[in-house]
Amino acid sequence: MEEVKIVILAAGLGKRMKSKTPKVLHPLCGKPMLEYVLEVATALTSHKPVVVIGHGGEEVIKLLGERAIPVHQGELLGTGHAVLKALEAFTSWPPVTLVLYGDMPLLRKETVEELIKTHLKAKPVITFLTVNSSESMGFGRVVRDGSGNVVKVVEEAEATLEEKAITELNVGVYCFKTQWLKEHLPLLKPHANGEYYLTDLIGIAIERKDPVQTVAIKDPQEALGVNTRVHLALAEAAIRRRINHYWMENGVTFINPEATYVEAGVKIGRDTIIYPNTFLLGTTEIGEDCVIGPGTIIRDSRIGNKCTVEASVVEGSILEEEIKVGPFSHLRPGTYLARGVVIGNFAEVKNSRIGPGSKVHHFSYLGDATIGAKVNIGAGTITCNFDGQTKHPTVIEDEAFIGSDTMLVAPVKVGKKARTGAGSVVTRDVPPGALVYGVPAKEKK
Repeated sequence: MEEVKIVILAAGLGKRMKSKTPKVLHPLCGKPMLEYVLEVATALTSHKPVVVIGHGGEEVIKLLGERAIPVHQGELLGTGHAVLKALEAFTSWPPVTLVLYGDMPLLRKETVEELIKTHLKAKPVITFLTVNSSESMGFGRVVRDGSGNVVKVVEEAEATLEEKAITELNVGVYCFKTQWLKEHLPLLKPHANGEYYLTDLIGIAIERKDPVQTVAIKDPQEALGVNTRVHLALAEAAIRRRINHYWMENGVTFINPEATYVEAGVKIGRDTIIYPNTFLLGTTEIGEDCVIGPGTIIRDSRIGNKCTVEASVVEGSILEEEIKVGPFSHLRPGTYLARGVVIGNFAEVKNSRIGPGSKVHHFSYLGDATIGAKVNIGAGTITCNFDGQTKHPTVIEDEAFIGSDTMLVAPVKVGKKARTGAGSVVTRDVPPGALVYGVPAKEKK
């Protein structure tokens, strides 16, 4: 749709949010609210959208990067003034201007696409979205005559009781004929609060008998504008349902979708089962045939096929295939588990690599460690990796057996097929095949 240029209004203070964070940067399912609107805009036309910024402008610019063109509104004098500033910032502009809002993250691309197509086909001066809803949502009422033509749009604060009973609402998303918009924006008059409302252009068009068209939103939920933390929670729930619905349609089982939280950047393989109270966050990728949860948090991690993670926390980690974790374990950033590793209950692993087939059954801590293949880590094993100033590495080679309650005082290395007795405190390297025990551990000759 190369005839269309999109303006996103994102300058508002968001006073009702009662937050230091600019309203459009509040996160929804792991992404800033504005990101959802940007994705719609960039999917519809190759023209970079223009984002009108104000409060917290520098933070918004960081989010935009090269994907959009920021325009500072300066004094915040309403939606009409914001669009005027956007138009004034450029010498040339496509024939159609579409106005979106940075605080309407539920609006679907398909809905906006229908609005644009209707506008391009009918060629009115304004085409705007309406919604039929018994809840006013603070929107103006669309008043029509007996033939169904739009007579006027009345703001809720100015509507009579009869007009307030009207259920067709003006969502505030507009397609304009650009030349008409440029000519008539200067005709807007300020309201009592000093602001210029874009909505007033509908009245000007009707008064001048210029053609006006509407497109009805099929799902009223799309019209939700986020102005409070209550709205934020409603939008979050709606996006979460969309995400979960998408994955269920693509072969993932959710035991209880309403109690499962999957952020927008997550990927999940087919035939994976997600149990309730599971949180999949950030850039997490889950393979096929996995069982995740219940009560599990996985953040920015990659989980291979046929893995089970139960009632545990996984952060910044990589798990290859056929791995079992939990319950009640914690994999911290930098953890790498090779195929077939078992991490039992109440174990913590940080910045460590554990080789294929190795087992860390329970009540253990491995930090800054490199563990070989088929190693058995007994209950209560701890790598003492921090001396108060510096972290030190521990190396345990293939097929070693670490007895229960062993303390490995790093830096230290345990050789291939070596063993430590229960309760040992290992302060020196252990040769391959050796058995050490005691405090401090000594080799049995």
